[in-house]
Amino acid sequence: MLATIQYNSRKLQIDLTKPLDISIAIRSGQENVNAWYIGNPEIEPVVIEEEDWVGSVVKGSAVNFNTIIFNPHAHGTHTECVGHITETVYSVNKNLKQFFFLAEVITVAPEKLDDDFVISKKQIQFALGNKKRDAVVIRTIPNLKEKLTKRYSKTNPTYLLEEAAIYLREKGIKHLLIDLPSVDKERDEGKLLSHNAFWNTQGKLRLDATITEFIYVPNKVKDGEYMLNLQIASFENDATPSKPVLYKIIE
Repeated sequence: MLATIQYNSRKLQIDLTKPLDISIAIRSGQENVNAWYIGNPEIEPVVIEEEDWVGSVVKGSAVNFNTIIFNPHAHGTHTECVGHITETVYSVNKNLKQFFFLAEVITVAPEKLDDDFVISKKQIQFALGNKKRDAVVIRTIPNLKEKLTKRYSKTNPTYLLEEAAIYLREKGIKHLLIDLPSVDKERDEGKLLSHNAFWNTQGKLRLDATITEFIYVPNKVKDGEYMLNLQIASFENDATPSKPVLYKIIE
């Protein structure tokens, strides 16, 4: 199933039968990825005691009928808009109105800075060069499968330096995807420097720009140019679970 996409003056061909899913699913319990000091997500059958009914086929019901309790920022791949850090309530569901973007996948080895590991402007600049893209997908190394279940709270994960976020904004990147719990330092006294820089909170807000965190880019996905389908769940919230999918551009 081949599709040809007219992108500015280029015609890009992708194979819709070969999606590359870079999301982390939400699953119940301890084996789910986790951050921000909260408990595990829960996926459990509804129990209606007065009806003596449990929403599980295994337990005698005609249907499986689960309640799901989770936090989009802490429990899996999620896409957020500027409403994540503003007093005004902005919904990612209302502000993300397009879902296909030309993206560049880059791999970065975080640099040591004092007691932290960071991603710098120089690294991003080197990886992107003069390429013009709508989105950038950042994979950090080492790229181990433990990213699918890692518990990040109190580990001071790698983060993006403010200078790098400014560079991405000025380069016109609208959608930033990264395989970390946040583009900012775990404990930064609420400054959120990279969030603020990317969304330009000191100037004209970039309402149509998004940050997607907690992705996982398998090693089989090579660095380079892709078409990105950024799928989101329809939550009226600053953030929502999402399913970014890449399609290799056929030469």
